Amino acid sequence: MEEMTFGTMIAVAEEMFGRGLFWAMVAVSAIVTLAYIYVLIRDRSVNWRKFLLAQLSMPVGAVAAVVFVQAVTDSSLRDIGGPIDVILLLGIALVGAIGLAIVVYTAQSLIRGKSSVKDGVR
Repeated sequence: MEEMTFGTMIAVAEEMFGRGLFWAMVAVSAIVTLAYIYVLIRDRSVNWRKFLLAQLSMPVGAVAAVVFVQAVTDSSLRDIGGPIDVILLLGIALVGAIGLAIVVYTAQSLIRGKSSVKDGVR
């Protein structure tokens, strides 16, 4: 790999996860992102009670993301060889934590409907 381009990064991700799983993850991410933007536009504010519950889910998302990547790839935690591996693992955990928080907040907002004044502080 002589140059790190966007196409190269997509090719590496397809190789790691498989073409079908990678593009399924991209599609699910796009759907969740659109739903999150819809909720933010619809509510016109953040419901802090829902936000707190979403933040409490973050450790679960971090662990789930690391376990998912370990299950999909041919590596394990024993294969961590240097600082870049640790940084990558922490990055995966961070993305998983933030991703699950967004999913939880969006799901709460879509299921419970638009927040009202009595539901929480606006």
